Amino acid sequence: MSKVILVTGAGRGLGTDIVREALAAGHQVVATGRRPEEVERTLGGPQDNLLVTKLDVTSLEDAEAAAQAAVERFGRIDVLINNAGNFFAGYFEEITPAQMRQQIETNLFGPMNVTRAVLPVLRKQRAGHVITLSSSAGIIGQEFCVAYAASKFGVEGWMESLRYDVEPYNIHTTVVEPGFFRTELLVDASTTWPEPTIDDYAERTTATISAWKSMNGQQTGDPAKLARALLTIADQDKPLLRFVAGADAIEGVEAKARDLLAQAEASRELGSNLGYDDTSA
Repeated sequence: MSKVILVTGAGRGLGTDIVREALAAGHQVVATGRRPEEVERTLGGPQDNLLVTKLDVTSLEDAEAAAQAAVERFGRIDVLINNAGNFFAGYFEEITPAQMRQQIETNLFGPMNVTRAVLPVLRKQRAGHVITLSSSAGIIGQEFCVAYAASKFGVEGWMESLRYDVEPYNIHTTVVEPGFFRTELLVDASTTWPEPTIDDYAERTTATISAWKSMNGQQTGDPAKLARALLTIADQDKPLLRFVAGADAIEGVEAKARDLLAQAEASRELGSNLGYDDTSA
């Protein structure tokens, strides 16, 4: 069945693949980005089932305008795919407080802004689906990823809890945890690389930047296949609450789950008896 799908970050990378796959499947698509003229050009120009509109996810006003434009053009919104994001790489001490805030502003408050704008439409319909791109870095902490992981761990907690807020109105939620896909996340337009500023980190910073840059274009995941998988989830009657995407991500999440269970067991003796003693007669 044809749906109205709003996609953020549609100008390049995975966002472009999602829009193209959705249009090919017969859906009506609202493709958003900070530079809508570039988004439209990337997608091949005007199309009957395509609305391109400006959206900087850090602006709630932009988000509200995009949601209104979607309803005016197509009458409803069925699926929101929060895809837009960026990556501030580096060791914690070499990431400035301003950069840390900017990372969280884009990757956490950004999808919150768009979801806040779209939810009134979905509640009025008593139907809808919010899909938000997290990352395997939202489950598994990694070297050189403290800012990005902090933002994506935040996405995980927000989406897991949002489920309970909106379930009574027949609104579904899915958080997506991709591993390494060729999504342009590691290109300079998406990634801010740190300048070595602390001698203790300098050698590791230089080596890690080189290693990460060499990965770009070599990731094993196919973003077009990921886009099709997201559309499959959007069509499910009971969509997955979590979608772990990619064999590398599945392996990592399984290892993290085993580690969490082991840590819980190791905490049992010290952690189980921390309540008040019942001294009442």
